Amino acid sequence: MNHVAVGGGTGTREVEAVVVGAGQAGLSSAYHLRRAGYVPGRDFVVLDHSPRPGGAWQFRWPTLTYGRVHAMNALPGMELTGADPDRPSSEVIGEYFTAYERAFDLRVRRPVHVRAVREAGDGRLRVETDAGVWIARALINATGTWDRPFVPRVKGQETFAGRQVHTSRYPGPDAFAGERVVVVGGGTSAVQHLLEISRVASATTWVTRREPAFVEGPFDEERGRAAVALVEERVRDGLPPRSVVSVTGLPMTEEMRRARESGVLRRLPMFDRITPEGVAWDDGRSVAADAIVWATGFRAAIGHLAPLRLREPGGGIRMEGTRTARDPRIHLVGYGPSASTIGANRAGRAAVRDVRALLSRAREGGRDGRGAGPARGSAAGPRPVAR
Repeated sequence: MNHVAVGGGTGTREVEAVVVGAGQAGLSSAYHLRRAGYVPGRDFVVLDHSPRPGGAWQFRWPTLTYGRVHAMNALPGMELTGADPDRPSSEVIGEYFTAYERAFDLRVRRPVHVRAVREAGDGRLRVETDAGVWIARALINATGTWDRPFVPRVKGQETFAGRQVHTSRYPGPDAFAGERVVVVGGGTSAVQHLLEISRVASATTWVTRREPAFVEGPFDEERGRAAVALVEERVRDGLPPRSVVSVTGLPMTEEMRRARESGVLRRLPMFDRITPEGVAWDDGRSVAADAIVWATGFRAAIGHLAPLRLREPGGGIRMEGTRTARDPRIHLVGYGPSASTIGANRAGRAAVRDVRALLSRAREGGRDGRGAGPARGSAAGPRPVAR
């Protein structure tokens, strides 16, 4: 295979596959490519726009300690052991991802910003970035959602005299000491924000669009499968995915039970407008506020795939496993039902299985005379050993 690079690491390079994103899903995919015998940096490349290892975890607020993280599953081939539950999750998981990339020599290139993925004109894909262009037969997209925070549009939003902060830029509770704070959202992050802000704020108000569903008992495997099945049904139908958490309900903890008894978790319906002084409802109610915290979730960060026209009329991307139905060269991992740590691991393995089959067919077809399998070794390849 030819690799061409010009001036300062930019130019055009040819690889078999490109992995975009180096969070849980991207690293899992890279691991399985490596295990299948594909060589990092030569047969495939991992591009990550973040400044350092850790995926979206590196941007989480300091009070989200590792002990408060919901079911962080280890990456394939290397356990996360001995982590201090009182340390910030951003530090614990950042260090773990750093060690993982080194152990398996994944050679992640960062920071690299992928601008667009287009047809290359010869059956391959053209991945355009600020660090040059990669030409590839397959792309595994693992960009997650962190870069697309969602804030609903509400009448009067631009008139609010206080601060508006989304979860993606949540600074921690101390920034709201002594303030009147409205927290918007019905998910786990909203509850975590509310509980810790309530300890330092002069007043808190919790607002959700739908009545929160509190769930007693453990989140077991059966409940998890049922939740994933609901999300899978949406992406099979080409609808925008809902998060797995959105269909599981809020697991009731002792801390949440106490907060509900004390009135902190008393929910109000979504307000109708925002005023300079706070929020208001059409029935005449109003709440004064110094800050609004939008814990309203994220959307899939896949704008760079727009030139490929993958979306369905329903607004989502119809999926067949991890493959996009409109283009079998494109795999989405960490999207829809695989947007969890255990789901991302499984999706990475499944995507690589399909990518290997696609590359094998391309090699047998011999469209351009280049081999499509690993440059050395068999397709089974040697399993890398953690150093």
